[in-house]
Amino acid sequence: MKLFDVYPLFNIIPVKAEGAYMWDSEGNKYLDLYGGHAVISVGHSHPHYIQKITDQLNQIGFYSNSVVIPQQQELADKLGQLSGFDSYQLFLCNSGAEANENALKLASFATGRKKVISFNKGFHGRTSAVVAITDNPKIVAPVNETENAIILPLNDIDRVVECLKNEDVAAVIIEGIQGIGGIRVPEPAFLEELERRCKKYGTLLILDEIQSGYGRSGKFFAFQYTNIKPDLITTAKGMGNGFPIGGLLIQPELKPWYGMLGTTFGGNYLACAAGIAVLEIMEKEQLVGNAQKVGQYLMQTLAGFKQIKEVRGHGLMIGLEFEEPIKAIRQKLLEDEKVFTGVSGTHIIRLLPPLSLTMEQANDFISKFEKVLNVLYAKAEQN
Repeated sequence: MKLFDVYPLFNIIPVKAEGAYMWDSEGNKYLDLYGGHAVISVGHSHPHYIQKITDQLNQIGFYSNSVVIPQQQELADKLGQLSGFDSYQLFLCNSGAEANENALKLASFATGRKKVISFNKGFHGRTSAVVAITDNPKIVAPVNETENAIILPLNDIDRVVECLKNEDVAAVIIEGIQGIGGIRVPEPAFLEELERRCKKYGTLLILDEIQSGYGRSGKFFAFQYTNIKPDLITTAKGMGNGFPIGGLLIQPELKPWYGMLGTTFGGNYLACAAGIAVLEIMEKEQLVGNAQKVGQYLMQTLAGFKQIKEVRGHGLMIGLEFEEPIKAIRQKLLEDEKVFTGVSGTHIIRLLPPLSLTMEQANDFISKFEKVLNVLYAKAEQN
């Protein structure tokens, strides 16, 4: 049976990983500044993470949500404590797309409305409702198309208010920091006014923190650089450090009823073990503070590189925009310097390393990056 060929692949086979490093089948060692799309939060193969999942698997690996699973409450308590949202409720699922799907469904149930506002260059997932509000027509199949999706310019409050005034919008969904959209940070004043207007017109505000949450920005959630308190917060990627898990944080006024939401695998024993381990490591090793400190250093240093048009982001969620396409830069970093990075479109390099990245590793990257840029731009000038 052939694999369905939907991924352009690097010809690399990772076989081992530890911290911020990865080794391939040829024995090459890579510095991982992408963390598998911001998934690796506490570092590859952290011993506490491995032990927690192993211990759980030796006891029981799975049963359905028809029984009491104490680890779900343990995860909720820890998440509430570290995020500052201990008054909220938690629904556990398996991925970011699922978290966003359930957020939209819950908002629609609560308001009795159908329409959803999202923003240009936003990305919220590939499943039915969320792909319809994702600003990429290429991945929206005819079956996903809907008149209920309203995609507006980011930071344009007037356009949002025009739509909210109709009082038929169930939810506004916005990323704490746009990831695929190019590490674009919503203006704090826009977010605060957005919250105020949503409350005025009876619309729920959903903060998609799938990529920007879980300490990556230097705050637990990226929107915490502002004073807002969303109705719903979605999370996934860094939540399980590679184990599939997603979550929906729900403000206390929204009341559940049996069958309102549901999942077979969400909140299973192993997922909860992974999620608890991640939070314990984040707390013990003070990884949110580390992300802020190392990220700030990286951004300040890289802002001094004359080849870079703009440096954007918070913490260890960094976008480097160039005037020229970055394919050659990224390829040379990977092949010659053994550094993994990500992209947003054709002109932006995305850095999403583990939150445990050290200053020494940051300096190692800066040195290798500078070397690559000097070589490539010297060649360009000669040509």
